Amino acid sequence: MKWSEISIHTTHEAVEAISNILHEAGAGGVVIEDPYDLTKERDASFGEVYELNPDDYPEEGVIIKAYLPVNSFLGETVEEIKQAINNLLLYDIDIGKNKITISEVNEEEWATAWKKYYNPVKISEKFTIVPTWETYEPVSSDELIIELDPGMAFGTGTHPTTVMCIQALEKYVKPGDTVIDVGTGSGILSIAAAMLGAKAVRALDLDPVAVDSARLNVKLNKVQHIVTVSQNNLLDHIEERANVIVANILAEIILRFADDAYRLLENNGYFITSGIIQAKKQEVKDGLIKAGFTIEETLVMEDWIAFIARKA
Repeated sequence: MKWSEISIHTTHEAVEAISNILHEAGAGGVVIEDPYDLTKERDASFGEVYELNPDDYPEEGVIIKAYLPVNSFLGETVEEIKQAINNLLLYDIDIGKNKITISEVNEEEWATAWKKYYNPVKISEKFTIVPTWETYEPVSSDELIIELDPGMAFGTGTHPTTVMCIQALEKYVKPGDTVIDVGTGSGILSIAAAMLGAKAVRALDLDPVAVDSARLNVKLNKVQHIVTVSQNNLLDHIEERANVIVANILAEIILRFADDAYRLLENNGYFITSGIIQAKKQEVKDGLIKAGFTIEETLVMEDWIAFIARKA
């Protein structure tokens, strides 16, 4: 089978939105080539090792790459992607150069080329993310290993929005808690909650591809007796209460279900939200407060914001 690589030269601001467009168009994941990664200071407190090749990165802006199967619908799919990206201008999202190129790769090249981007990474005091094809020996007895198959998932859990969520879960999930993960994607946050001692975790996603991916990763990490994955639109029709609700999702989406999150949380429960760009920080904060939450903590990593909000 042949695959087509679509490469989009854009801005940091548009990364999340374009990644979502590619995902909806059928891409199983994206590669983000950001030159900022070459020069930024790394937090070495968890022992990460970074080996990056400058030749893989643009001089400015960001390149997003994804892979689509070559079929009779490819031309139509690419045109829909281009139109969806152009439509981002209607939402005042800067798409920069918006240079889009298409190239063909065969399946063998595609199946191995993207793996060079993914290595074991320790992202918190307890958690290390390990791609399924890597061999990794825990450094300490209390280290928690999450195995992830990025070929099926939507990233490897090392994006700042995910890292902040996992660090927040590590701090706020207590043994015996019930957790709901809204927009679970790869299922990584649900897996982390289960490993931290949650007695029951509901992983929800509207996309059937995400549901299948999450189920695969849940089984890989042997937490299927704790984590239930199901297709659902946000918190619609969910009635079970939770001690913690987590959502690594776009700011606009968080605001849509903040009231439902407040309704379903137990008293003194926590709503962990991430995926928020700096420009949306105040809007989301105001929305959470309006829903009845108290902002307990604000996390910042690179250009991203996460809130830990409590139902008083």
